[in-house]
Amino acid sequence: MSSLPTTATAIAAAFAGGEVSAREIAAAALERIAAHNPALNAYTEVTAERALAEADALDAARRRGEAAPALAAVPYGVKNLFDVAGMTTLAGARLLAGNPPAAADATLIQRMHSAGGLLTGALNMDALAYGFTTENTHYGATRNPHDPTRTAGGSSGGSGAAVAAGLVPIALGSDTNGSIRVPASLCGVFGLKPTYGRLPRSGSFPFVHGLDHLGPLAASAADLALAYDALQGPDGRDPACAQRVIEPTTDVLTRGLDGLRVARLAGYFDDQAGAAARAASERAARALGSLGDIVLPEVAAARAAAFVITAAEGGALHLQALRDRPDDFEPLSRERLLAGALMPALWVEQAQKLRAWFRRRTLEVFRDVDLLIAPATPVTATLLGQETMVINGRALPTRPSMGLLTQPISFIGLPVAVAPLWPGGAALPIGVQLIAAPWREDVCLRAAWALQSAGVAAVPPAPTSINAR
Repeated sequence: MSSLPTTATAIAAAFAGGEVSAREIAAAALERIAAHNPALNAYTEVTAERALAEADALDAARRRGEAAPALAAVPYGVKNLFDVAGMTTLAGARLLAGNPPAAADATLIQRMHSAGGLLTGALNMDALAYGFTTENTHYGATRNPHDPTRTAGGSSGGSGAAVAAGLVPIALGSDTNGSIRVPASLCGVFGLKPTYGRLPRSGSFPFVHGLDHLGPLAASAADLALAYDALQGPDGRDPACAQRVIEPTTDVLTRGLDGLRVARLAGYFDDQAGAAARAASERAARALGSLGDIVLPEVAAARAAAFVITAAEGGALHLQALRDRPDDFEPLSRERLLAGALMPALWVEQAQKLRAWFRRRTLEVFRDVDLLIAPATPVTATLLGQETMVINGRALPTRPSMGLLTQPISFIGLPVAVAPLWPGGAALPIGVQLIAAPWREDVCLRAAWALQSAGVAAVPPAPTSINAR
């Protein structure tokens, strides 16, 4: 089993070339999950029978001479807020455990299936997607594969950990304020938060309708693009989904930096970043030929406005359940949702006005540059249970502050890829955000591919010592 290919790109190529069967790939992935997940707690449910059935169907299609789809035989997992037919969508919450099983797969799972992916199961997350550490009171904490005493980030922590540990080469997550980018940074994998409205959210449990994005995490920039291309396309069931044609990115990766104007975000993005985070963004900027630093206006105010909108919309969504079943909410999120539900409408109105202003001012920057670089998290992975972290001499609460650098960007819906760096040969990774203008995911992915090709970004295998912990 160990000699089988492990990246999505290599798996799909090997299957298409007749070198390996889909069942062999599925069995190997399920074997890895069984061996390593007890130490990680990345999966909340494993869909072994489904993965093997999907694999057998692919093998049968190949025997009939049918062409292999783009993700043929590629194992993947999904954050446990995606509907999986026959499973209850938990969204990390005991509150939802009594709901009936989903009648159908989420749209993005349907697209992964059509592309030949093998669904291995549902992945752990912060309850109701409200958190940045995946320290879930109901279903246990997910551990970082590079140091099991540390957080995997969140809220898509199970997705980041599963990819970083090599359990699957691709996982799907969601990102409202940074929930793909934070675990990608802390676990050392690639991640993509597409433009708001690029990928449909139909069949996923919502958190904040005006900020929710879905997207992939992957073991390489090429795998990330391969997954993203399979997920694209309009969907009338999500009213926020743009009616845009599919714009493939896999074939343009090798253009690298050709013709791209790059700058680094400074000011707030330096002030709120620790030494490792600043070093990572500076190294990425040098590697990508940055033209210099840019300071965006009122970023701290934008982040505060994002907090207001998140709390208000999240609280409104769960208001009835907060009244009827308060004890079924995770304590870490219940009080924040209650506060949001009671927030004055004037605050929300002002936050939305600031959001529109900040978006206009930020989009002006893209007249002169094509790509912006910023750290993805203020620090590397913190210890499980760590209540505070120190950033440039300031002690800040850990759970909300992991989103310091991601919230202002998702707030205005820009596409962002995260590439993992390992500053100074560090034992723990930290990611950089590669930010582009709306609908230019191709620019983000080209930059991620360029960093990986130059050896600046990498996804090394997780230490095998995790299995003994």
